[in-house]
Amino acid sequence: MPTPAAVEVVLVLFLATVIRSALGFGEALVSVPLLALTLPVNVATPVAVLASITVALVVVIQDWRSIHLRSAVRLVIPTLFGIPIGLMLLKSIPESSMKAVLGVIIIAFSAWSLASKSPVELKTDSYAPVFGFIAGIMGGAYGMNGPPLAIYGSLRRWTPASFRATLQGYFFPASVGGMAGYWIGGLWTARVSSLFLLALPGVIVAIFLGRYLHRRINPRHFTRYVHAGLIGIGALLLAQAF
Repeated sequence: MPTPAAVEVVLVLFLATVIRSALGFGEALVSVPLLALTLPVNVATPVAVLASITVALVVVIQDWRSIHLRSAVRLVIPTLFGIPIGLMLLKSIPESSMKAVLGVIIIAFSAWSLASKSPVELKTDSYAPVFGFIAGIMGGAYGMNGPPLAIYGSLRRWTPASFRATLQGYFFPASVGGMAGYWIGGLWTARVSSLFLLALPGVIVAIFLGRYLHRRINPRHFTRYVHAGLIGIGALLLAQAF
């Protein structure tokens, strides 16, 4: 009989994967905090990253034509330089302070974007390295690459299909690199693999359920949903900070 921890992994990864597959981001603040309720963080995080790799791989295979490859590359490379800085911040700045600042920034930007009658639009990828670098810092510090990427995609006015696919084109190599680090560090254990394999059937179902929900979203309203999701992430960060 599956243990309570195993049941939680299956349910949490199913929910997180539906969110990720539908919007293209946002699962990190669902999966890791909930998994960490019953699992050590050094087990919860690699399990969540394996699920992230699975989602990204399936979406990239399905929708590779919708990926803005140049954008994905220009986001991924600076991320590699941002990660070490994020790790240093994690050690030097109180976690609560960092999460509070990030939460306020994300909420303020998304609220302004929703309220603005003429929101800012980036017409080229000139600023992609900046957003990729910030994503690396946030990923290195708290495993949250998604918000800067979602903000960038909304500023570039990508279609919903391109938004979802391009973010997965970023997440796949970034997550594979992260998992390689866990393997080198001895964190990819037999327990991590067994929990992931137990949850894998549900993850696969959730990917296609999220894809169905994604296709049901009105393209004209998609950016609103992205910013609503970002505001939710910002609120969760503030809640964790206080």
